[in-house]
Amino acid sequence: MNRFTPKAITALAAGGVLALTGCSTGAPADSGSPSGSETISVESANGTVEVPHDPEKVISMDLGVIDSMDVLGQEVVGLPKSSALPSELDKYKDEKYINVGSLKEPDMEAVADADPDLIIISGRTADFADQFSEIAPTIDLSVDNTDPVNSFRKQTETLGEIFDEKDKVDEKLDGIDQQIADTKEAAADAGSAMFLMTSAGEVNAYGPKSRFGSILFDTLGFTPAGDVQAEGSHGEALSFEAIAQADPDRLYVLDRDAAIGADTSGDAAAKVLDNELVDKTTAAQKEQISYVDPVSWYLTGYGLNNFSNMLTEVQDSLK
Repeated sequence: MNRFTPKAITALAAGGVLALTGCSTGAPADSGSPSGSETISVESANGTVEVPHDPEKVISMDLGVIDSMDVLGQEVVGLPKSSALPSELDKYKDEKYINVGSLKEPDMEAVADADPDLIIISGRTADFADQFSEIAPTIDLSVDNTDPVNSFRKQTETLGEIFDEKDKVDEKLDGIDQQIADTKEAAADAGSAMFLMTSAGEVNAYGPKSRFGSILFDTLGFTPAGDVQAEGSHGEALSFEAIAQADPDRLYVLDRDAAIGADTSGDAAAKVLDNELVDKTTAAQKEQISYVDPVSWYLTGYGLNNFSNMLTEVQDSLK
């Protein structure tokens, strides 16, 4: 196979969220914070929240955040283990880490029983922010897909402040910046590209400023093939005829069935695209169809390790 990229996203775009607004040493702990701990004020998609500085018991409903915390030498006590976990997070399969539901359906009783100091959510669980906040300080660290580079940078800088690991965050972000620059340079001569997601036999395309297209087109500078209009989290349903007419030089394909465990064969997406219309494209003729890691791209997303891995996949496709 061959920094970055419903209501929560609006708040992100409109409010310039995820910026750390200050640190108050010795400030009274907010409800749910460890007694007598220092707190810092964080601007997130669910408003200004006082959170404990260097909290001991964290629950994250976002796998990308957990991936970033791993870089910072931090662990969570609970996470959504009912959803598939990437291999990099295999240690969390251990029973000592609490299962707090799935990526979209939290188990509030399990969350409360964990007695966390801090809860971190994102777009999939944004609608539960008020319920989470009744248990412990809760921050929404969603990444804005229309401006993922800056949004992800703010997210990770916030984590760096919370856990007092600013230097580690800066070092990792610098490396990601270099990856982006190198890949963008290579992509300038890569021809046109199209990002597709297959699911239950259907095909959706993602253009600029969309969930996956923002990485390929807005961040890395690939030339979009065709005229895919859909933005945001949902792609545009596309026929095989439309793919053939767009004739992309490169195809990047995400197998959603594999990501959610609906198909474990590993070739569901390839079977969907195995037809004479797709076979006529330049991408197929030149064997420039790249099947990206489904769990990494669909479930984990923006994390300091995982996003670097996603960029590496694209880099490798250009060699």
